[in-house]
Amino acid sequence: MSGISRRHLSTSAVTSAEKKRKIVVIGAGFVGSYIAKALISDSRNTVVLASRNPDKLYSSLKHLGNQLLPPAQVDITKPQTILPAIEGADAVISLVGILTGTEKQFIELQEKGGQNVAQAAKDAGVKRVVMVSALGIDGGETPYARTKLAAERAFRSLHPEATIVRPSLVFGPGDQFFARFAKLAKFLPFLPVFGGGRSRFQPVYVADVAKAVEVVSRDDLEVVNQVGGKIIEAGGPEIFTYRELMKITLNYAGLASRRLILSLPFWVGYIQGFFLEKLPESMFTVTRDQVKQLKNDNVETDPSDPNRPADRLSIADLLVRFPPANSTTSMFTRDAHFNNPRSVLKSVHDILPTYIGEGAQTTPVSGKRMHGRKGAGTDEMLAEVKRMTEQSGFNKAKQ
Repeated sequence: MSGISRRHLSTSAVTSAEKKRKIVVIGAGFVGSYIAKALISDSRNTVVLASRNPDKLYSSLKHLGNQLLPPAQVDITKPQTILPAIEGADAVISLVGILTGTEKQFIELQEKGGQNVAQAAKDAGVKRVVMVSALGIDGGETPYARTKLAAERAFRSLHPEATIVRPSLVFGPGDQFFARFAKLAKFLPFLPVFGGGRSRFQPVYVADVAKAVEVVSRDDLEVVNQVGGKIIEAGGPEIFTYRELMKITLNYAGLASRRLILSLPFWVGYIQGFFLEKLPESMFTVTRDQVKQLKNDNVETDPSDPNRPADRLSIADLLVRFPPANSTTSMFTRDAHFNNPRSVLKSVHDILPTYIGEGAQTTPVSGKRMHGRKGAGTDEMLAEVKRMTEQSGFNKAKQ
């Protein structure tokens, strides 16, 4: 196990007799809903969901009981709206971020918005601060990556003991990847991959990410000493190429024999992105930046690499070291996990059949914030995708 030794293996559960803690989750959405559930599994935690429009998510989680406090409406571009929401908080978890947008939007929402949250947490005297970021951003080659890194720097500068959680591709019911491509496969005769689909991903189950966030948000001295000032790299138990992920999607969607995987050069992706990113956002949306990011791997750093930064920890090691709140895992099982830390994590093969398998109820893919735009119709977007693919001159799938 890298970074955490067996002698540090915790044998005590999180105590519920301690005073209540107020934890504010800012930017709560798909991942935020799972984080809220993980936090509430510890009876001492109370949770506030804070975002521009938190009511819908709050309503869907009200069944969790009185540990879920009334939500707070905040606008991360307006610092004066953030401080009132986090005053008196014991911990703040920032999920600030967008997947698509213009460079100006990335700067305003992801970089400056993140900086505003970090500053508000500083002004409010919050002790535990966690930022959820992303793997694969170190090169800073796109506005998405550059603004994520800028926000990370703000958090670490203002909160030296802050913990950054960097997930790889996050999956689970309601995700923006597998559920999206499974739905796309129903409309398209193929699924596209760029550059041969050779880039590598380490998909991580959203509930495992939520467990990790719950752990690092604790104020227990033992936890803080281990994770304070660290970056938690959150990859799942297996590494796949992009092409392999498309095959897995088709297999579980029951479409493997009826759909092709079409390999396109990156330049075709840039052309498609140029047009599609100008249209209203939908499940067909792809941007040039997203295509560019596919040139880089999205996996944890190798623990055996002598150049691996000293501040990195693996999610598997973290969850073996600190089991989730109210865990009933036996010491025998935990010893087994210690010897094979990745066994503590769920695989895509464990979870995907539950929501994209044949006969499964596919969770609708919710769009990102539209910034005032109306959604495009499926026919319009499908026609555009097909037109651009036909113009590329690539008619044959490369299996």
